[in-house]
Amino acid sequence: MTQPDASPEVLAPAPWAEEHGAKVRITAVRTFLTAPHGCPHLIVRVETNDPGLYGLGCASDPQRTLAVRSVLDDYLAPMLVGRDPDDIEDIHRLMLNSAYWRGGSVTGNALGGVDVALWDLKAKRLGVPLHQLFGGRVRRYAEAYTHVDGADAAEIADKVTAAVERGYRHVRIQAAVPGADTYGAAGGGANDPAAARRRAVPWNSAAYLRTVPPVLTAVRERIGDEVELLHDVHERLDPRQAREFLRRVEGAGLYFVEDLLAPEDAGHFAALRKTSPVSLAVGELFHDIAQFLPLLDGAEGPAIDFARIRVPTLGGLTPARKLAAYCELRGVRLAPHGPADVSPVAQAATLAMDISSHAFGVQEAAVFKPAVHEVFPGTITASEGGLSPRETPGHGVDFDEAAAARYPVPEPLQHDRWALLRNTDGSVQRA
Repeated sequence: MTQPDASPEVLAPAPWAEEHGAKVRITAVRTFLTAPHGCPHLIVRVETNDPGLYGLGCASDPQRTLAVRSVLDDYLAPMLVGRDPDDIEDIHRLMLNSAYWRGGSVTGNALGGVDVALWDLKAKRLGVPLHQLFGGRVRRYAEAYTHVDGADAAEIADKVTAAVERGYRHVRIQAAVPGADTYGAAGGGANDPAAARRRAVPWNSAAYLRTVPPVLTAVRERIGDEVELLHDVHERLDPRQAREFLRRVEGAGLYFVEDLLAPEDAGHFAALRKTSPVSLAVGELFHDIAQFLPLLDGAEGPAIDFARIRVPTLGGLTPARKLAAYCELRGVRLAPHGPADVSPVAQAATLAMDISSHAFGVQEAAVFKPAVHEVFPGTITASEGGLSPRETPGHGVDFDEAAAARYPVPEPLQHDRWALLRNTDGSVQRA
């Protein structure tokens, strides 16, 4: 994108930059839209006056892609041109404060794209892998989990067994509910797939509570205790239903239940923690690390067991690593968000945090289509149930602009249709 003209005041570097004799400067912040996996990816490239030196970040927000791009192109890029890319903390605070009304997922993703690009750029300048800037490795690889779904316990158990044969020790399992929309599981609207895609098949919380817990328990009985099982509710239950769900799944031996409640209901997690031994993971919808603090600082200890960090949405690695350090102090593990709509660039950046943090627990691992590997050379894939970072300078993932242009993004509202989901009575249902 062409950068708008900026006033000398906007272009002025930090007052100490010249004192330190810094010569490298940001010359452009460019954004690119591409969809090789079908979902929109918004990539940020921070370029410098050092030929060939640039950093890549990810600002992907499938629901507000164009709004995030506008924040980057129209507001942040002009402010950053001319600055020293090494001043990551200073630049992050500058970008955060520049909006005056701080926060929100749109701003968070925009900041996250620039922030990760700056960390990538710094590691490249130093000639080291990104995780080396965070203290180096504390583990050889990051344990990963994959996803399977099915219509019944037998089908799901077979898919879990296949995942274990591929090396996974953690598997997320999702079960279809006949005649109802169910997150992460095909089959609920199998009699009319087109209706399911239009979100014309409703969500039915009562049917979910009747159907899914027995299936999860039956899967555990079929496969035994040698593999960790996870399940994602995707914030579709209210607090009363969530309490009942936990009661019904106690026999399934779940590693954790993800997003049992929506962020608006997060105040109920402490009470749920008192009534159930089932581990709780939450946070992928959070756009500010401050949203985690009440869940980490309860009077009787943390109300959650795993923090579901989404690095781009939280504003990048600068705030995410601060949260990771606090999770370590509070005994809460990290289970970072890593679906396909988090690009390989964001996945590699998140992995640098995983591999260098004692708080790490498990990483969601997307399985990308071949076209993604074409657009993002160096895309990291799981091997034997784990993810290992590249040992090349930076986070190790590049971006092919020409290849990206062959995969245009869908129009807004075509890709993600969460807002169209309804309950059986016709009312709007969250996610």
